[in-house]
Amino acid sequence: MSRLLRAVVLGVGACLLALGVAAQGYPNKPIRLIVPYPAGGNTDVVARLVAAQMGQKLGQAIVIDNKPGASTIIGTDMLAKAAPDGYTLGLVTDSLAINPMFFAKLPYDSEKDFELVSQLVAVPLVLLANPALNVRTVPELLALARSRPGKLNYASIGDGSAHHLLMEWFCVLAGVQMTHVPYKGVAPALNDLVGGQVDLMFSGTATITQFTKTGKLVALGVTSSKREATFPEMPTIGEQNLSRFEVTNLGFAIAAPAGTPRDIIVRLNQEIVAALAQPAIRDRLESMGTVATPSSLVDARTIISRAVSQWARIIKESGVKLNPPG
Repeated sequence: MSRLLRAVVLGVGACLLALGVAAQGYPNKPIRLIVPYPAGGNTDVVARLVAAQMGQKLGQAIVIDNKPGASTIIGTDMLAKAAPDGYTLGLVTDSLAINPMFFAKLPYDSEKDFELVSQLVAVPLVLLANPALNVRTVPELLALARSRPGKLNYASIGDGSAHHLLMEWFCVLAGVQMTHVPYKGVAPALNDLVGGQVDLMFSGTATITQFTKTGKLVALGVTSSKREATFPEMPTIGEQNLSRFEVTNLGFAIAAPAGTPRDIIVRLNQEIVAALAQPAIRDRLESMGTVATPSSLVDARTIISRAVSQWARIIKESGVKLNPPG
């Protein structure tokens, strides 16, 4: 073996050994978890709930760092550019998969710059209607929409959001026309839906219980491929004569910068799975209308690419022309 080749081999071996040693001593200081959403929302609550449990087992605090803004791009870019040493993690959602189709240029690559550690929860959306529409099922809604083309309107949390894209896709598959009314958040959109200023809206299961149980809103169907354990009486949209309408959400997940040592990713995945198995954690998540969905590392590696592919298809079929928001 030549001296040069021997030096290269020894150098690679030393690097691998160093990574192994680093992983064995991990963690020896607090871990930062970037949440690209404001404090107090469902993403933030789930992140804090799981981080607190993980921190106890890891023996180090996991500090939440809220970095909202620019359709999650600010916080996500910080994660992509962080040192891949296991001390900076990030919460990611379907925005990670949607943004590549929404923005001409991103400061990161959604599929190459991140290592998904595990999904935390799946967050299916529910199609909600104001009771004044007097519809209780998707077929009843479609009959009404066809009799009043373009007259019904729907709320979303902004152009290019999952709420917007799914409703446009729904309209194309059903052959109906509705008017889009974008809002700057879930709360104001839901308030106007309850008040009758808008007719319809997709919203996450975590935000609807207080409205559906009191009859202020009517839940017409859920976007997932099968009924949700937390709402077993609610049919899917697909089983109501729209069989192609089903969505597998990325939901909320924990990611690390690409290049993070494999031993550290394995350790973090184990602790997330253990945290989500705790009865108190699962009960709290269920009370929020979400279900714990921890991922194996094999599944975690494909979740982002599957989500990107799915949203690209939905955008293409819906015909939505996306322009970056100002």
